Amino acid sequence: MTDVRQHAEDIHEQFSGHDIDVSVDDIEERLDRLVNEFKVPMDEATRSVRTHYLDEAGMDRDELGSGGANDEMLLGDIDTDEQWIDVTAKVTQLWEPRSDAVAQVGLLGDESGTKKFISFTTSELPELEEGKSYNLTNVITDEYEGNFSVKLNRTTGIEELDEDVEVGDDSTTVEGALVDIQSGSGLIKRCPEEDCTRVLQNGRCAEHGEGEGEFDLRIKAVVDDGVDAHEVIFDKDATESVAGITLDEAKQMAMDALDTTVVADEIRDSIMGTYYRVEGPTFGRYVLVDDLEELTDSPSGEAALIRARSM
Repeated sequence: MTDVRQHAEDIHEQFSGHDIDVSVDDIEERLDRLVNEFKVPMDEATRSVRTHYLDEAGMDRDELGSGGANDEMLLGDIDTDEQWIDVTAKVTQLWEPRSDAVAQVGLLGDESGTKKFISFTTSELPELEEGKSYNLTNVITDEYEGNFSVKLNRTTGIEELDEDVEVGDDSTTVEGALVDIQSGSGLIKRCPEEDCTRVLQNGRCAEHGEGEGEFDLRIKAVVDDGVDAHEVIFDKDATESVAGITLDEAKQMAMDALDTTVVADEIRDSIMGTYYRVEGPTFGRYVLVDDLEELTDSPSGEAALIRARSM
């Protein structure tokens, strides 16, 4: 069986039981055209075809279900986008949602480490409590720039556990010179869709198409420890802290110059070559900065400390 055929059968199974008349052959033909004629990567083609049939049926993504039994997975083993899985994990941290569309957002942890989770208001799920452990069935994996997370949906089952799930430490510490600011740093726009945080490229989201977008700040940098070069990401809070510029100030700079690249240039001038100690979880090839120290010589010979809490 070809890879295209297998993906087509998986999509067909997900739509079984719903009011939509589509055959495996139809799905395979659409997939094959995207993959082999237009050279679209298989995972992106699968998302596109699935979204097409969801729109055709007037269905929401979380109405679809997994189409069968799920694998029980450790959070650290997640390496596939849009996979339906079951996890047993502890809520290690909750954050204040930035949108009314989001009911809860935070970190889940198990012996393999931690992953971000998100639950949307429309799913109407019971709230998880920080410090408690749960068996969560029928959650969906999500990937963005190599970073994996899980999304709870209206079909997710939540069972609170009596025992405490032990959480492993997946944090990474890197100390070295910041030697490069990568493309995609500075003032960016993210997709406005409530279930998407992808960065718009030329005003277009790879999944949801054209959109106005919402401004955000980030730094994608390389820190060299003298042996290896580590790719690190500073989110808005960490960027504001380390670069000394707020999101509102960045937007005003871009407006005055009629050019968003001035923000990245300003950040580059202010932090390039500075030594940092950064710590945070590893997502794909990136270290996401939770804590950072700027290391500079002081009269006392001690390092000056800037502490940033972010996620």
